[in-house]
Amino acid sequence: MNLFRGRVAEADEDHVRIYGGHVIAQALRAAYKTVEGMACHSLHAYFIHPGDPAIPVIYEVDRARDGRSFATRRVIAIQHGRQIFNLAASFQRPEESWAHQHDMPDTPGPDSGLRSRHEIREEIRRKTGKFDPLGPTHIYAIEMREVEPQDLLEPRKLSDFNRLWMKLQAPAEQPPEVHQCLLAYASDMNLLSSGTRRHGISWRRGDAMQASLDHAMWFHKPVSFDDWLLYSMDSPFSGGARSFNRGQVFTQAGELVCSVAQEGLMRPMKKKG
Repeated sequence: MNLFRGRVAEADEDHVRIYGGHVIAQALRAAYKTVEGMACHSLHAYFIHPGDPAIPVIYEVDRARDGRSFATRRVIAIQHGRQIFNLAASFQRPEESWAHQHDMPDTPGPDSGLRSRHEIREEIRRKTGKFDPLGPTHIYAIEMREVEPQDLLEPRKLSDFNRLWMKLQAPAEQPPEVHQCLLAYASDMNLLSSGTRRHGISWRRGDAMQASLDHAMWFHKPVSFDDWLLYSMDSPFSGGARSFNRGQVFTQAGELVCSVAQEGLMRPMKKKG
């Protein structure tokens, strides 16, 4: 079977489009349904049209190649009869080889008094007097603690070095490929905002229009999202109404398990009046 239907859990009045990580994770899961005995080592995706959270997404998998060591899949996400997203993923059978990695940056631990994303969300609600959707339901499914969070109401110029700890609120108790999909889901969180930090701007204040344009991931080792992971991000470049952002994901023990890169729209908004 090469066709899969993805349910969209965030369909409510607060969300006008599907969260990008949701589509990445479901597309990767659809690809995994057509592969045996291999693990994804890389994926490359493009966001083409905003997803409609009111209807399911259809994922069509093209079994591009099945080799002895590697397999390649192309996944197209479809809504309203048109392509909204596509993904190419490569899978590999386990092999032994030489190994090295960069060290994890020196970072305060997740239990060092860092505020959770939920606490920041509640603070905005108190200041504005209304509920503020900082994102879809992944805010509750995944616990996030930012090392140096930006004030979305009164942003200031910060280093583009953007770090946060994250883990599932409840253990998933799922096989390794599902944890990989869960990490793909989370990898779109906060990465795009790395490009805004140096400029002291915020989408919440209406400074910029932001959207993910493409997304790439390289999975280096098996990962468990039941445990704390450090997402260390930066933004080497912005210009032309785009920002380039990259991330590394480490375990608490300092193992590099995944690398991420993304280009996103960062278009100045015209102020009314």
